[in-house]
Amino acid sequence: MLSLGIESTAHTFGVGVIDDSGKILVNEKSVFKNKKGMVPDEVAAHHKRVADKIINKVLEKVKDIGLISYSHGPGLPPCLLVGMNKAVSLSKKLSVPLVGVNHCIAHLSIGDLVCKTKDPVYLYVSGANTQIIAFTNKKFRIFGETLDIGLGNALDKFGRELNLGFPAGPVIERLAKNGKYVRLPYAVKGMDVSFSGLVTKAVRLVKEGKASVNDVCFSFQETAFSMLAEVAERAMAHCNKSELLLIGGVGANKRLCEILDIMCKERDAVFRSVPQDLAGDNGVMIAWQGLLQFKAGERLIKPDIFPYERTDAVVVSWR
Repeated sequence: MLSLGIESTAHTFGVGVIDDSGKILVNEKSVFKNKKGMVPDEVAAHHKRVADKIINKVLEKVKDIGLISYSHGPGLPPCLLVGMNKAVSLSKKLSVPLVGVNHCIAHLSIGDLVCKTKDPVYLYVSGANTQIIAFTNKKFRIFGETLDIGLGNALDKFGRELNLGFPAGPVIERLAKNGKYVRLPYAVKGMDVSFSGLVTKAVRLVKEGKASVNDVCFSFQETAFSMLAEVAERAMAHCNKSELLLIGGVGANKRLCEILDIMCKERDAVFRSVPQDLAGDNGVMIAWQGLLQFKAGERLIKPDIFPYERTDAVVVSWR
């Protein structure tokens, strides 16, 4: 069976196709970009503009679609509605079943597929999300998370204040290569982390002329990534797991991968990160997650969106 997935939770409108053996056939996407960041209605308008073009491009490459999957949340409501409406329309047009999936869990599942992990601790780091997750008793349990904003959003907020563009993560990573360390707030509270104070201090140092942009970018990364390494290692020890899987768009950062790899090697564990083309939001992960749920017997009665659905609220039927 071929599953077509539609992703539209935030800045990316993506469409992907995968078969039930895990072979990826198509992965097309368009990413909303501007210097201000994401305004939900503007992002939704972008998705509406590009949706038909991307869907048609995919359907020209792949025939015999047997399932349509869409991301029902969490995410920005106007953007989720665009994806859901396109999925409903396509399901009716092709006369195939429709499945709604949790966006965050789709990241976990595609990570397990492509990295061949068995039972890892997941470090999920994206724009809105920063969570330390492990699977137990039919649910993905959150052992730690951000208390305020996700790391991706923290990087973008810092970048927006300094006019570095959106998304700011790649720019900060490049500037950090020529920086040196200055002290910034390190906020780990038990198993949770906090980034708002880090952003405030970093912006202030630059605007008051007390540190260069390069130095603050370097220090921002070193501080935030060390916080993640600490809580991830603690989760691995608590759960007695020997694999760490990094997922989410921020996982494309090479320095973050380097720090986590060092930590894992020091405890005789294995570190894996999702390939860059699948680390960020994409339609393939939605297609795969929908296929897992459909094969487990799940059927969608009424299409809907769930903008605030948490990872640990979903009962897992496919594992």
